[in-house]
Amino acid sequence: MSRGGGGKTRDEPERRCIVTGERGGKDGLIRFVLGPEDRIYPDLAGKLPGRGIWVTADREVLGKAVKKKAFARAARQSVSVPQDLVEQVEAGLTQRVVGTLSLARKAGLAVAGYEKTKAFLVSGQAIALLQASDGSPRGKAKLRPPEGSNGLIEVLTAAELGLAFGRESVIHGALAAGGLTTRVVEEAARLQGMRRKHGGDRPAWKDTTTT
Repeated sequence: MSRGGGGKTRDEPERRCIVTGERGGKDGLIRFVLGPEDRIYPDLAGKLPGRGIWVTADREVLGKAVKKKAFARAARQSVSVPQDLVEQVEAGLTQRVVGTLSLARKAGLAVAGYEKTKAFLVSGQAIALLQASDGSPRGKAKLRPPEGSNGLIEVLTAAELGLAFGRESVIHGALAAGGLTTRVVEEAARLQGMRRKHGGDRPAWKDTTTT
């Protein structure tokens, strides 16, 4: 398994994180490119032209890439790196998760609200439980997530979940199987890494796999 819980496909080229040196598929990595005025730009969609520079989707790792001038070494030239690059990446990934989740809602793959979420879970239709990272632990404990490594997603705040569902705030939601759901899971995994505070004070994604 590669980073972010996804497997490397047979024909997918190997990428290497410029900080950790870890090699694998693109899951759990963030692509950067060298753009105009030798400036480093995050390419969250992976579609910008140019040779990709890859960094693990982890706040601490990306911070090291900026601090230790890893981008310049990877590009083999002087580069301009925004001081707020970590914040740019987190904000961009947040927009991608919210946007993709909104599309999943419109496609009928996502529901919100305690009763609808509970019905999705009880029927076995849900493959993932969405819960606000800033929601009440007592309230969230009333719903049991599906089994699996991605059964519980807690990377968005109530306000961010609300944006995806067209509401002021959302605490509970659920996802059914589908292509858009796969994209939500992948993007949420990358955002989780960018929001992880090393030291354990802000868990954003929990593995609910049973052993």
